[in-house]
Amino acid sequence: MKNYLKVRTLVIVLTFILLSSSHIVAQGMPVYDNTNFISLAKQLIESAKQTSNLLKTVDFLKKQKERIEQVSNVIQQLDAVGKLIQNNGQLFNMVQGDLQNILNSPYIKPEEINRITDSFNEIIERSMESVEYVNQILTSDYLKMTDAERATVLKEYETQSNEMIAEVASKTRRYKEIISFRKMQEKINNRTSEY
Repeated sequence: MKNYLKVRTLVIVLTFILLSSSHIVAQGMPVYDNTNFISLAKQLIESAKQTSNLLKTVDFLKKQKERIEQVSNVIQQLDAVGKLIQNNGQLFNMVQGDLQNILNSPYIKPEEINRITDSFNEIIERSMESVEYVNQILTSDYLKMTDAERATVLKEYETQSNEMIAEVASKTRRYKEIISFRKMQEKINNRTSEY
């Protein structure tokens, strides 16, 4: 609207200048072409309208881009939270099943039980702390975070939960290998004593 007013003012000023200069002559004849001036004025007015419409379109597109970014951030947050929930469920199931199998094995020594249990419990505690922190982020306006910042933090926690799952899988594999080795060692020792 401001640009339209500026252009309109410019047109009016040009009109006055050209009309007041109508007494200027060249070679004894007045130099003034009314048709060209009216055509120029119409073009300027039309250009001002197009510029105004263009500015409105740019403003509209900016607002739409902001809305799309907000929706995208919310979707990213929901996706990250869904993956966190899935990862934590998988983590608890892995620890519950695998730890039980490991501890029930006759090849695990009694003095190792507390150490093994503590190593798995430490991962579960870290997971619970992550869930609690994520809950604070989602339920309160935690530290006045923007949606983008919140999505970034959630993604980081999703990555951490993936690392915890990998850590549990690695520990489980290691303890199963120890059990397998001890089982094989027992078979070898029993076979030797039979001869």
